[in-house]
Amino acid sequence: MPLRTRQRCRAALTGLVALATAAAVLSTAPPASAADTWTEVGSDRADPLTESQGLTSVEVPANSANRYTGIGTIPVSVSSRGWNHVGDPDASYDGYYIEPYQADSGTAKMYRVQSPGGAWSEYVHTLGGGEALNNSWVAIAPSGQWMLSGEYGTMTRFLVFPTPGVNASTSPSANLPQASTVTLDHAVRDVQGCDFVTATRLLCSSDDPAGTLFGITKPLLQIDLAAEPGASDVTGHVTALRQLPLRSSCSGTFEAEGIDYDRRTGTLRVIVVSPGFCVLTDSKTYRFTKS
Repeated sequence: MPLRTRQRCRAALTGLVALATAAAVLSTAPPASAADTWTEVGSDRADPLTESQGLTSVEVPANSANRYTGIGTIPVSVSSRGWNHVGDPDASYDGYYIEPYQADSGTAKMYRVQSPGGAWSEYVHTLGGGEALNNSWVAIAPSGQWMLSGEYGTMTRFLVFPTPGVNASTSPSANLPQASTVTLDHAVRDVQGCDFVTATRLLCSSDDPAGTLFGITKPLLQIDLAAEPGASDVTGHVTALRQLPLRSSCSGTFEAEGIDYDRRTGTLRVIVVSPGFCVLTDSKTYRFTKS
């Protein structure tokens, strides 16, 4: 066979090998995460004092009422020690309830935990380098052993902690250490709450007032994790699903607050606080179902 012919054959074979290799890689690569569609199905008035910061559904004990947080739910014994802001809480599937707290200044944030038996305990986390003081929300992973927590502002990460009171490595008498980080592939702004829908998918409410990150203000976000959170860092893929409802008799700036997903009914709930005087009259907890 002439040299030139052999070179052409070799080039053709090389191209076929490359195409076959690429096809094999594509066939074994995980499929891209599909974005869910959440449709509004109703709403309930949110009390500005006791239902304006966060909410969670509680599975244990059975038939427990949904729980809410607001300035009116902070015990005097807690606020008198400087913990004067409570964020969006969460509850594990086996009945541990956790509220995130922050102070106006200092070098720590606090997680207040109620056990299934009703006893309360407090776990304090000393801020790490570059960590924001605010403590906007917690989301307990379905396994129960790990908990995500968020900082306010424009962020590209969520913090991961051993779940206080659940993970055997935690103690109220010791600092609650950060275990790892969820690194996001897209910046998020002013996240007010997140909740797990599956072991690797969260829904989050963002109070983003600018709309420059996703083209909409106050977005509902979907975060798909590369793996379940734990002691090792994981990545998270961010998708903006829709704008949260912004309806009121008053005009002005709305505030998106906490979020909850109830796996028993498939219901997603998000608090949106109305502007101005209407914070007292028509703030809402909106309900959504996946369609």
